[in-house]
Amino acid sequence: MQQTFYKYQGTGNDFVMIDNRQQTFDKNNTKQVAFLCDRRFGVGADGLILLENHPDYDFKMVYYNADGNESSMCGNGGRCLVAFAQQLGVITNKAVFEAIDGLHHATIENGIVNLQMLDVDVVEKYDNHVFLNTGSPHHVQFEENIQDFDIKTKGAGIRYGAPYNEAGTNVNFVQKVSDDLFRVRTYERGVEDETLSCGTGVTAVAIAMHATGETQSNKVSLNVEGGKLQVRFNVENGTYNDVWLIGPATYVFEGKI
Repeated sequence: MQQTFYKYQGTGNDFVMIDNRQQTFDKNNTKQVAFLCDRRFGVGADGLILLENHPDYDFKMVYYNADGNESSMCGNGGRCLVAFAQQLGVITNKAVFEAIDGLHHATIENGIVNLQMLDVDVVEKYDNHVFLNTGSPHHVQFEENIQDFDIKTKGAGIRYGAPYNEAGTNVNFVQKVSDDLFRVRTYERGVEDETLSCGTGVTAVAIAMHATGETQSNKVSLNVEGGKLQVRFNVENGTYNDVWLIGPATYVFEGKI
């Protein structure tokens, strides 16, 4: 069967996009999803995203990791899907869509997508790390010099280790540059390797840095391997609300496979 696809990337986090409004894609075929994401035999991507009709909102997001399994929320994927929806003519410059973690609002202008993320009311602080859920689970820890850090080995050790074990977690290593600027490298579960960027990851880092007093700003800039992102938020009674992930979402190419 021939499949039309579109390729998008958000600060190096890349995705195969498929217009599934006619329900032609077999969502139970995990091998097909993994094949399309394979960088040697398929299109190549960190994940695959289906854009589907929704009875009440602009569209629905269905996200799969590169291993073929449906996964928790992907922030950069959500931003790229907004750009894809605009390309398809589903939206103009605003969107409300449903993802696995609930409703998301978004705006897009000149290739920059502002995506509203989940409120966060639990930030678990430990001696050497912070854990929180921003639509996906994230472990956040400081490292003095992450330039030469073995992200894949260290990240995998944490991702599969206690207390996360079978469920696992995403792992973010952080280096402070200034009060409102941090460098981040992320090991993503499902990809099982470092990705050039992780949207829920930088959201988690920004909130974790504020919660631990490493920044006083409610607008945090984050340098990732694939570019720059921003996260802004409000804080009320220990709850982080009105959380927005901001950055570019870029069309790369389209084709048939």
